[in-house]
Amino acid sequence: MKGYWKYFRKKIIWFLITLLAAVLLNFTLPRLMPNDPVAAITGKMAQGMTDATASQRIYEKYQEEFGTNKPIVEQFFIFIKNLFKGDLGTSFSQYPRKVSDIIASSIWWTIALQLPAIIVGWLIGNVLGALAAYVRKGFDKVLLPVAIFISNVPAFGMAVILLVLFAVKLKVAPTSGGYNYDMIPNFSWSFMKSVIAHYQLPFWSIVLVAIGGQAIGMRSMSIYELNADYVKYARFLGIKDSKIVGYVFRNAMLPQITGLAMSIGTMVGGALVAEIIFSYPGLGSTMLSAISGGDYPLISATTLIITLMVLIISFLLDIIYAFIDPRVKAAQFD
Repeated sequence: MKGYWKYFRKKIIWFLITLLAAVLLNFTLPRLMPNDPVAAITGKMAQGMTDATASQRIYEKYQEEFGTNKPIVEQFFIFIKNLFKGDLGTSFSQYPRKVSDIIASSIWWTIALQLPAIIVGWLIGNVLGALAAYVRKGFDKVLLPVAIFISNVPAFGMAVILLVLFAVKLKVAPTSGGYNYDMIPNFSWSFMKSVIAHYQLPFWSIVLVAIGGQAIGMRSMSIYELNADYVKYARFLGIKDSKIVGYVFRNAMLPQITGLAMSIGTMVGGALVAEIIFSYPGLGSTMLSAISGGDYPLISATTLIITLMVLIISFLLDIIYAFIDPRVKAAQFD
């Protein structure tokens, strides 16, 4: 148990160091953008005004409100202090809305789209990859070329193909949005039916791309494990093939679990392409509009969410791996 605590302590220290560096980069990088969002807000507020002094006063007022007139170091400490209070600031591009309100209204759309799609793609891909490795013959000869082709189709390419085929040509699915534009979100059956209809194309565009990569990865790992020395030795001892296969696929699954966890950790960033093409009202579209508008607080908040998800998933994976496979823990001290 002492070895585990030493391993966990090391991981926690590295997690905190990485988190600090990530927060610093999340704050700094958006503020290196050349545009001045305060000037853009001032321009909207001062439309029609001819008094330059009044415009200047408006500009200085918003500079004071957003803190952009302060030194960058002071802005950083204010950012950290507000972060501990759960205050992500006020959006520049959607002023006067709070960043936390914008994220709260869009993040559930992203989670509802991405999480099921990633898990379904992962499950189907791994089952097909395992069957291809074990059955081989004709099944493998068909699956491998198809999986390679699908895995090399970029996410936006798959989204466009589905959009053109099913929405434009066959007209069996809506072209854009999360629901009909003439509807107000509620829990009625007609609204839920509209949401499900708009959900299909973004969902399957993500699933199909995920299946190809997962199938190839699982097939390769399974073939490697099936040809390992311990499998040959087990067969020589007369151990049942079904029992051997169980160990083989459990070992082959370890890298695939890492891939699943990292996909979940980065799903907010991965949502960008599907959400833009289908105009889906999730966090990916919010991030794009924030970058286009030079919205520092909103950019920092969205990228911080992605960073935190990746760090937490990676940390939990390291901890879980230490229990699943003690060789991982032992390798840290060799």
